[in-house]
Amino acid sequence: MLQFGQHRSDISTTTSGEHDLKLNYPRWASLSALSLALLGLGIVSHASAAVTAIKAARMLDVRSGNTIEAAVILIDGERITAAGSKLAIPAGAQVIDLGDKTVLPGLIDMHTHLTGDPADLGYSVIAKSVPRITLTGAKNARLTLQAGFTSVRDVGADAYADIGLRDAINAGDVPGPRIAASGPPMGITGGHCDDTMHAPEFKSVALGVADGVEEALKVTRRNIKYGADVIKICATGGVLSFGDDPRTSQYTLEELKAIISDAHRLGRKVAAHAHGGDGIRLAVLAGVDSIEHGSYIDDEGIKLMKEHKTWLVPTVYLGDWLIANAEAIKLPAPLLAKAKVVLPTARQNIARAIKAGVPIAFGTDAAVYPHGLNGREFAVLVKLGMTPLQAIRTATVNASELLGWTDRVGSIEAGKFADIIAVDGDPLKDVSTLERVQWVMKGGAVVK
Repeated sequence: MLQFGQHRSDISTTTSGEHDLKLNYPRWASLSALSLALLGLGIVSHASAAVTAIKAARMLDVRSGNTIEAAVILIDGERITAAGSKLAIPAGAQVIDLGDKTVLPGLIDMHTHLTGDPADLGYSVIAKSVPRITLTGAKNARLTLQAGFTSVRDVGADAYADIGLRDAINAGDVPGPRIAASGPPMGITGGHCDDTMHAPEFKSVALGVADGVEEALKVTRRNIKYGADVIKICATGGVLSFGDDPRTSQYTLEELKAIISDAHRLGRKVAAHAHGGDGIRLAVLAGVDSIEHGSYIDDEGIKLMKEHKTWLVPTVYLGDWLIANAEAIKLPAPLLAKAKVVLPTARQNIARAIKAGVPIAFGTDAAVYPHGLNGREFAVLVKLGMTPLQAIRTATVNASELLGWTDRVGSIEAGKFADIIAVDGDPLKDVSTLERVQWVMKGGAVVK
């Protein structure tokens, strides 16, 4: 039962040609769900199912880069039916007037770990059960949605917890963004995607560990069996793992080809954690869809990624937060030492990749820093050479293309989900406005 006295949010609306109407409902409840509930009480008329019209001073067309003044967006159910300047609003439409705000498509983060938090980067993660990380994921999904990210790709969670979270959100059980989930990330024994925090006598091996072509195929198929939308692999060592080097490759070309070709055959894309040049080269040659991080990307990697049209998903803001907060989260000294070397180097190399024209999609690695701060990545991308519009496109049209969801999200266009955000000011002049999203709609329901 929805408890209308708890977790309420007031959303002022008007019905065209009628008096002001104020609706109170839980943040995660859609207007349609509210209407059904109230219909059962006999206090909702047919007008409640009418078209919704959003009015705002400005709307950013992320494809053209144009700002549309006096914007009107018409929505029927979950989908946009029309968007433009001064569109006629149908009689009986529910009108949401956002005043002087700028509206944009809901943002997309292509590299999250919703079931993790920064404190988990230390030894405390050993004490966390799957039920506990799942509930952590529910909390972080809500924070991410409230920050204006209406879609995410979750690239690595223990025990398929991200897949369970995705399904709970889709069922309406908890609030959160649309999720493309990977389940357990795949890696070699003792590699970045293996659990390296337990002593050997505990014989702890991560669920996604697969060595050799035969095992790699089996784990790929198992992840898909249990609901993975995307396959995540660790092609190199990492920063936040013991005993490996981010510059060295881990999977062989043969193993990578087996995983990627099978995933593609079964309709899934593949994301490769890859810091080092050799790991990037091997993953791209094997046909991977995206390189995550790319900290040590070199001229050969840049050339190959452009030739193969492989997406780069840099995660650069985390370097600021992690190093500043390492003591507070008790980050183990060996991991901090690696971070202090790798993360500043990454910025230099990512800037070169941006300048060279490598295709970029937006990602944050949220969990390395607190969820909800995802928007801070935009300003760093601009510092590294992007224009504000280019940075915004990484989290809208670019990300939707990498997801394979261009028919659903990434722009405010007829037929797309009504995933829309609003900010004060002009993000083309100050991209940091995206750190302070004021209003969020997902699938036609106001959630902030």
